[in-house]
Amino acid sequence: MSAFQVIGGKSFKGELKVQGAKNEALQILCAVLLTPEPVIIHNIPQIRDVLKLIEILQDLGVKVDKINSHSYRFEARNINLEHLETPAYTQKASALRGSIMILGPLLARFGKSKIPKPGGDKIGRRRLDTHFLGFQELGAKFNYNSKTEFYEIDATNLQGKYILLDEASVTGTANIIMAAVLAKGTTTIYHAACEPYIQQLCRMLCRMGAKISGIGSNLITIEGVESLQGTEHTILPDMIEVGSFIGLAAMTASEITIKNCGIEHLGCIPRVFGKLGIQMELRGDDIYIPAQEHYQISTFIDGSILKVDDAPWPGFTPDLLSIVLVTAIQAEGTVLIHQKMFESRLFFVDKLIDMGAQIILNDPHRATVIGINRKYPLRGIKMSSPDIRAGVALLIAALSAEGVSIIENSEQIDRGYENIDGRLNAIGAEIRRIS
Repeated sequence: MSAFQVIGGKSFKGELKVQGAKNEALQILCAVLLTPEPVIIHNIPQIRDVLKLIEILQDLGVKVDKINSHSYRFEARNINLEHLETPAYTQKASALRGSIMILGPLLARFGKSKIPKPGGDKIGRRRLDTHFLGFQELGAKFNYNSKTEFYEIDATNLQGKYILLDEASVTGTANIIMAAVLAKGTTTIYHAACEPYIQQLCRMLCRMGAKISGIGSNLITIEGVESLQGTEHTILPDMIEVGSFIGLAAMTASEITIKNCGIEHLGCIPRVFGKLGIQMELRGDDIYIPAQEHYQISTFIDGSILKVDDAPWPGFTPDLLSIVLVTAIQAEGTVLIHQKMFESRLFFVDKLIDMGAQIILNDPHRATVIGINRKYPLRGIKMSSPDIRAGVALLIAALSAEGVSIIENSEQIDRGYENIDGRLNAIGAEIRRIS
């Protein structure tokens, strides 16, 4: 197990370029299974989860050629479904939650698939019902083997249908869309997720020959086609990394320019951080954040305490609530953080309290942060990263703290952030990898 040793208490100055979006990449990579023709994808982030998914695709028989550091060519002409029965597949797919999204493409093109119960962040229950209920609505037969913990699906004759999703699941919506593009007839998905990543997937599929309307809304209509062709696609900048860097700049009183943010796709993210009192300037597709010694949390119009909560797009993404929480520690004022989706995602706040933060964990879903307004710095401690986003929140706290912090289980951070230590060290941070 590796760890980050962080020497904190410094301010930084410089530019940070945003990586490709992890959550988009996992969907787009699985979509290459829908066609035997070549698909070229640019701006692929070099992070653990994405690289593991590329390994799974290769094991299935996808020919993968690396064009440059962030561009790949995929050709899924010769797929070996027998690999789904191997221990190697079980081991790799069970370790990666994103592997769930190979199901839709394999069902659409080959009529069957199976997957072990996938892993991922330890942030509470993350049910998969939406995926399988959607497949069943299209005519697939589903079986879960509780002894082997394998999900097995037979979908030899998928038929389009009206589907009302039980939740606006991003991965569930993506999976059902990919299954439906080659199904017979018309599929209508209501209460669909409409995140920019879903929009990107739909536009890519349309370039491949799919017929999809309602892109960007929660009502998506898909007319099934016989086959799809190859295409070329560029992944958006990662909005979660943009928010993480905004929080980093505020907590460390740093002057940072965040490059290539994809501002038109950020939704309410800049506005939410603005409510914490963080100043920022939009310069083309870059966000400039001046060094701020103080930033004050706003209140609602009636003077009541600000609440920041997550919601399906275009609401505030749950992946950034951990960053908002840690950023509020050194602000002036109070904010209530309401994490609705995952009941274990706020449990990392005990580490922040040990560092000197003023936080009340009201229940598994809500935490109240009383900003200390830089009256004193946080102190470095030894801690462990429970998931990707909490890990980066702890890293931001450590960089703002006095003394040395150790963040164990840093592999969690590497799952979502490319070369985070190298990029931050380049603007003045002191982060060292240790065993």
